[in-house]
Amino acid sequence: MRHAFGLSIPQTVADACDPARMALLIYDMQVGIVGQIPDGDKIVRACVELRDAARANGFRVFYTRHVSLPIAASGVAQLRTAMQWQRVDDLDELHASFPQGSPQYQLTPELTPNADEVVFDKITMSAFAATPLDIALRDCGIDSYAIAGIAMEVGIEPTVRHSLDLGYLPIVVADACGAGHPAAAQRSHAALEFTGGSLLTDTAALIELMHRH
Repeated sequence: MRHAFGLSIPQTVADACDPARMALLIYDMQVGIVGQIPDGDKIVRACVELRDAARANGFRVFYTRHVSLPIAASGVAQLRTAMQWQRVDDLDELHASFPQGSPQYQLTPELTPNADEVVFDKITMSAFAATPLDIALRDCGIDSYAIAGIAMEVGIEPTVRHSLDLGYLPIVVADACGAGHPAAAQRSHAALEFTGGSLLTDTAALIELMHRH
């Protein structure tokens, strides 16, 4: 930890791992997403372990959940993205992949939030775009967060990059971040390492630090 101008500046995961300044963010661990990832069960287990350690040691836990707008209510960007992801050229062939309330939209049962935890729905890749997450964290004095979930190359990297511009210290829990395309996920990790500003850890190391606090 460095101290200057009345500020405490975390330099390491250990510096940031304090319930007064760090939260756990579990990204899009939904039934319809986990099932698409070859090691989805492994990522679920890692997220559960992190969530349980956070609960036991007073760290706030937030979840995100991706929701698809009805096709008729979607705008240009949403329709274009849906066409790309569903690999169709005809708008009449589109469907809402994660309609609100559908089975695939729900968080996987192992990660059901308790009464003290919050789920934010989003239609964006970054968890900080047009959600209350930034306001909620800042209001709690949180300036760092550990992120786990799916998928590294689709939503976690954009979330980390966005939060850096908002002044957060993101901590990527590498073995708790699943990917649908391993090579793309490796590029995401490499890009974040090159850019700087975020930290990298693994599930066991972060849990040990949570318990030490």
